[in-house]
Parts: sequence; structure tokens; C-alpha cells
Amino acid sequence: MSALPPCPKCHSEFTYEDGSTFVCPECAHEWSAQAAEAGDAAARVYRDSAGNILQDGDTVTVIKDLKLKGSSGVVKMGTKVKNIRLVDSDHDIDCKIDGFGAMSLKTEFVKKA
Repeated sequence: MSALPPCPKCHSEFTYEDGSTFVCPECAHEWSAQAAEAGDAAARVYRDSAGNILQDGDTVTVIKDLKLKGSSGVVKMGTKVKNIRLVDSDHDIDCKIDGFGAMSLKTEFVKKA
């Protein structure tokens, strides 16, 4: 029996084959065999507002004032954010900002420092 690839979404090892697709029983994610062969070749590239490639652990600067939903606070332009973490969701960056705490940012509003 050949080893099946783990789920690319939740990294579960309990995947199974259904015809020409792989299925994860834990998160119900389905992907094709061709996508499994491509592997990390199709990994997402994150770029800041100037087109620079971002990586985990980078320091970025906010390029415009950002109003916070559910709060009266504003993250001011020029605020430095250290040690970012890139995630695959609607907001690409998870970070902690001094005075605000944990938050998510979009790459279009930051510039690599």
C-alpha cells in the first residue's frame, strides 16, 4: 500500500483516495492528485505594497492609518510591526502591535522595513 499525502489544509494523515481525488475525513477538504504532486511548487508568495516578498519573522511598517473595527482606536501610519506571521486567510498577516495586542493585517497596507 502506498503512502498517501497528508491534507494540505489541516495536515491530517488520515486521507483517502476517491477516484482521482484525495479526501480528508477530518476537515472534508478535497484536492486532485495533480495538486498533490505539485506540492510546495504552488506555495503562495506574499508581497507588501511595494512588491517586496514577505516572510515569517519580518518587520513591516504600516503605510496608512487603519481604523480598528469594534474599537475607537487607530493604528497610525508609520507604526512598526515586528515578527510577523504569514497566514492563508482573508487577512494575510498575524501580529502583535504594542498598545493594541494581537491583530490581523492585509499585506496591501504594509511595507517591508
